[in-house]
Formats: sequence, C-alpha cells, structure tokens
Amino acid sequence: MSASQRTLLLRIAGLALLAHVIAHVLSSIAFATFLAPPMPAWLAEPFNAKVYAFGMHWGGQGTVVLGAIAGFCFCAAMIGMRPTLIVGALAFFLSLGAELAGTFTGLPFGVYYYTQALGYKILDLVPYNIPTSWFYMLVACMGMCGRLLPGTDDSTSRWWWAFVCGLLLTAWDVVMDPAMVKTAHWLWNVPDLSGESAFVRFIGEPIFYGMPITNWLGWLLTGTLVARAMLVVVPPSTWARQLSHSDIPLVLYAVNGLLAFAICFRQGMVPAGLLGLVTMGLPLWLSWRAGRRPAPIPARARLGTAPIATAGD
Repeated sequence: MSASQRTLLLRIAGLALLAHVIAHVLSSIAFATFLAPPMPAWLAEPFNAKVYAFGMHWGGQGTVVLGAIAGFCFCAAMIGMRPTLIVGALAFFLSLGAELAGTFTGLPFGVYYYTQALGYKILDLVPYNIPTSWFYMLVACMGMCGRLLPGTDDSTSRWWWAFVCGLLLTAWDVVMDPAMVKTAHWLWNVPDLSGESAFVRFIGEPIFYGMPITNWLGWLLTGTLVARAMLVVVPPSTWARQLSHSDIPLVLYAVNGLLAFAICFRQGMVPAGLLGLVTMGLPLWLSWRAGRRPAPIPARARLGTAPIATAGD
C-alpha cells in the first residue's frame, strides 16, 4: 500500500469517526430530552412526525455504518487491506452466526428477539448492523488490548488477548442492553425456570432489567472466540504496534456508550448507568494512561509474524 493510499484511508477514517461521534452525541441529547416519555406534543405534528420516523429508522443504522467505515479504514491503513478484509469477514460472519443461533435457539445468550427498530434483518432474525458493530468494536478492543497487554504472539498470549477483548465487549453490553430493551430495539422472552436447579435459575432468570446473566456469558464466549479467530490472521504484536499508538480505538469504544448512558440515566436505570461507567470507564482510563507511557515492543514480536498482517500492502 502506498503512502498516499494510507493517507487517504486515514482521512476517510477520521471523517467517518467525526460523523460517528456527532451522530452519537445528537442521538444522546435527543434521547435524554424530548425522546424520553412522555413525548412532547409538537413531535406529533405532521412534519415533525415524519422527521422523527425517518430519524428513528435510519439514524441508528447510519451511525453504525459510519462506525464501521471508521474502523475498517483505520484498520486497513494500519495493517493492510487484505488482512482487514479477512478479519472483518471473520468478525461479521462469526458474530452473525452466534446471533442467528441466539435468536433461533436461545443459545448462547438466552431467549430474545430483535424488533424492526434496527432495520433490515438477515434471515428475518438479526439486523445487519449488529454483526457490523461487532466488527468495529472488536477493532477498538484490539487497539485497547495493545495498550493493556504485552504484544507477544505465543498461543497463551493470543488466548489472553481474546479473553480480554471478550471482557471489553461484555462491559459495553452492561449499559447497552438495558437501554436497548427499554427503547424496544430488542426484547427478552425468558421461559419459566421455576422447575430448574438454583444455578440454572440464577443464570437464566431476568435479573438485570429483563436480561438474564446468560446474555453476559454469551457475550464473553462469543467475543472471546471471534477475537481469537481474528488473532490467527493478525497477531497481537501487529495489533499492538500498528493500532495502539492511536486514540481512535479509545474514541470508537467510548462514544458507543454515550447513547446507552443517556437512556439509562434519563429513564431511571441509574444502577445500570453507574455500573456501565465502571465497566467501560475503567479499561478506558487504564488504556489512556498506558498510552502516555507506551511499553517497547519485545524483540520477538518485532521479528515475529508481522508480515501476514501487511500482506495487503
């Protein structure tokens, strides 16, 4: 990849990220004010109602697409086009498979379904922007892991990176799930577990704003496995060296919590908002601090498997 191509990709990534941030900020303000029940009377006026319907249908979809463009172009500029296409396809289709399994069988997340609020649904089950958001949030998590963990490429390190990525994704869901259920983007349909064991009831009953603990376990499992597959293609040393010098992964991760925080705090789900501030805020703070004093890349990582990650150059 030439220097001019890399510069163009970074410029596109920066513009898309800026638009992504603006969209999240505007959406957060809207949901924290006039979109919180009871709806104001002026929203029912004909023109306003059309704008509202358009925004509700396309706003979320457009925001996710902008995040994906930012994550994809940034990743392609840093590690090459071909590796980015491969890890992007892995993240999209593996997370889509998990979501299809979840909405069809209840495993691994629990029994839930998506409404029409998130746009076109693949196989009439999973909105296309769900696996799309898995991709760019995993890119963000990889960039954060590069600040938090050693950039070594042995099998143990790859599994540890994958597990931390899964934790970071689950931390995001702590605040996102209550907010999205409250606004009917997806809904839980937990079965009666009264005849089951105490453990099954503990992890399967809706104890957190309608959500069972199985959802977080499913997020952790899915996030870990998808991240591990991505690390087969692009090793930890490359993610650490190529992405973690930038603040783009941190911004991408942080801004995707804004809307959920606005909804939780505005609509009385303060415990979810406070818990989310801890689960998302702590790794963000640690990543920011680590970025100010970056650790040197070990010699083994510098001489390791990086060429596979730059094959698209």
